[in-house]
Amino acid sequence: MDGAALRLTADTPQEELLKFGRTVIQQEATALTAIAERLDARFCQVLDLIGECRGDVIVTGMGKAGLIGQKIAATFASTGTPSHFLHPAEAIHGDLGRVDAHDVVLAFSQSGETDEIVRLIPSLKALGAQIVAVTANETNTLARSSKFVLPLGPIVEAGENRLAPSTSTAAMLAIGDAIALTCSWRRGFRPEDFAKYHPGGSLGRRLALVDEVMRPLAECRIAKCDQPVRDVFVRACRPGRRTGAIMLVDEQGKLAGLFTDSDLARIFESGKTELLDHPISSVMTTSPKTVTTGVRVQEALAAIAKLKISELPVINDDGQPIGMMDITDLVELAPTASSEEPAAEEPDSPWTVPFPNQNGSST
Repeated sequence: MDGAALRLTADTPQEELLKFGRTVIQQEATALTAIAERLDARFCQVLDLIGECRGDVIVTGMGKAGLIGQKIAATFASTGTPSHFLHPAEAIHGDLGRVDAHDVVLAFSQSGETDEIVRLIPSLKALGAQIVAVTANETNTLARSSKFVLPLGPIVEAGENRLAPSTSTAAMLAIGDAIALTCSWRRGFRPEDFAKYHPGGSLGRRLALVDEVMRPLAECRIAKCDQPVRDVFVRACRPGRRTGAIMLVDEQGKLAGLFTDSDLARIFESGKTELLDHPISSVMTTSPKTVTTGVRVQEALAAIAKLKISELPVINDDGQPIGMMDITDLVELAPTASSEEPAAEEPDSPWTVPFPNQNGSST
């Protein structure tokens, strides 16, 4: 990017601004591709070290590298590897008490000569912690003091002046993510494990089990399928906000049918009010769609969206109802039209990257 040829001002045309922004991204992407190809056996040695670690992965870095380190520590923690961030300046003022000989320290520093990091090294080694360096090369102070080094290689920062940490921090982020996510994949970390660390928000609820989110049986309307419609609506009332359907069971307590408020409305609209005194089995939906206990909420939501229904009974292995998934409780989690049936990716798309499964083949 030639600063003289591409000088930006407040009056720079939009096409030039777009060209500059795209060039920044392309420069970083080129560097990441080179780093991916440069990974070697040392990466696997780092994975082994973390896999055998009986303590935590302590991530450290100063300035922009420290901000990347905080994100990587969070990624480790959220994907099943105990981890926290250690600020190098605070470490020598008492925070070293967080580190012991069972820990692995992942240190980020482009130069490997950052004063706060260099001053921290002797203390980490005295505590017996193993150090892994993510740094420019293998000849700087940090690299020489580390058990393993993952070199970034030649890095040219993006932008006009090539001074602000940009390409280097993108590279650190990529390597940190690669370590954390490969550790997670190697360990067999599952969506249900991920849910344990993300219980809040819509993500946590989508990954939760239906048993945790459904309305329990005590809050649902339930009746025998041989009762008259009129009696069912009198006797199956519940305090509070009710579900839009009544679950109907047979003599063995198994779910036999479903009768919704819309079904009741249709009886009145048809003028056949005599049906109110008929057994509800004559007007109920038989063999209703259900979900079994232990299924994740996102699977239940997909079924609700595909079938275009508002209530989904939850049953146990014996076919007995144990609760109800009601769309009014889950509306903020319902899949959007675009997420129900994702468009197929183009075979030659540069974004279609096959990931290996547990037996090593690609998926």
